[in-house]
Amino acid sequence: MLKKLLLAIPFFLLLTTQNLAADSFIKAATIKPELIQSGSQKEWCPVCGMKLESFYKTSHAAKVNHIDKQYCSLRCLAVDMQEHKIDTKDIKVVDVVSQKLIFAKDAHYVVGSDIKGTMSRVSKLGFASKEDAEDFNIENGGEVVSFEKALMMAKESLNSDIEMVQNKKEKQVYPMGKKIYDKNCKKDLDANNYVQLNELKADLSDKKLCADLSENELQALSLYIWEVKRFEASGKRADTIQVTKDERCPICGMFVYKYPKWATQIFYKDKHLSFDGVKDMMKYYFDNKEGIAKMLVTDYYSQKAIDASSAYYVVGSDVYGPMGKELIPFSSQKEAKSFNMDHKGHKVLGFKDITASEINKLDE
Repeated sequence: MLKKLLLAIPFFLLLTTQNLAADSFIKAATIKPELIQSGSQKEWCPVCGMKLESFYKTSHAAKVNHIDKQYCSLRCLAVDMQEHKIDTKDIKVVDVVSQKLIFAKDAHYVVGSDIKGTMSRVSKLGFASKEDAEDFNIENGGEVVSFEKALMMAKESLNSDIEMVQNKKEKQVYPMGKKIYDKNCKKDLDANNYVQLNELKADLSDKKLCADLSENELQALSLYIWEVKRFEASGKRADTIQVTKDERCPICGMFVYKYPKWATQIFYKDKHLSFDGVKDMMKYYFDNKEGIAKMLVTDYYSQKAIDASSAYYVVGSDVYGPMGKELIPFSSQKEAKSFNMDHKGHKVLGFKDITASEINKLDE
């Protein structure tokens, strides 16, 4: 019976299944990959810096503030979702079989197969066809789940995955990157001029800043500069807004580093500006919206850097910032409402609800 069933399966399907077996499966693209990001940094993941073509079959894509981003894995997408508001309906994944980008919400994922995970202990691979996913599952183990469940699993394992990757970086990647930096690079390189890791890596790859490097050397160097050198002077956590001692708020002229609890930043393609509070940042924003790549504010409770567009702001409370009355940012609407009640605030606003009139009232 089994022999008859096998004979009924078309030869090309058998060939596809064989190519998807764990011992012969490769994550790299075997056709021309769809790389949807713009600019010279389009080849690399904006979160971890890994080459997208080499991890193409686990890659995902999404729109962040109307800009296309492409990630090497569901894990790196989950990392970016902590900072940015990303509509899950717009997320795409590469179909392992056709190697074309498809909407993730319609995909079938095989999670926990014999294939090694990308930036994670557990692999998560997307398929356009449920039959393809089930065939892969039979051949390589794991379980077939929906995108929603795969994303939930990626988020639940995020802390342990980050810890695993960080241990490898500290033992192997950073030491390698330091040796390359000390030997081959210009020492006046300022990583704070870049909004994303892949932008830095693109500049490093063109040989103007460093010597000719292999992809592994380039990756180690990029991570060392982005995650070690960038924070050496300040000694702060990597998840906080980083400000140098010479940065002044362009609105009031105050040194921003003195007020880390209130620091905010606006990033353009070729520069960033730091402010000593949301109020001054918004004053600048209303007159200089064009070309903004990213805006960060400091969450009042956690002190972590969060995306300004997805934060919630308490207006008119009894808590004052360096420049008096302030908009106080929170990543959680629940926390913002609780703070608003506890500190006699007037209201809670989303970013899109903040107007020039609201800002001017704070100075009255």
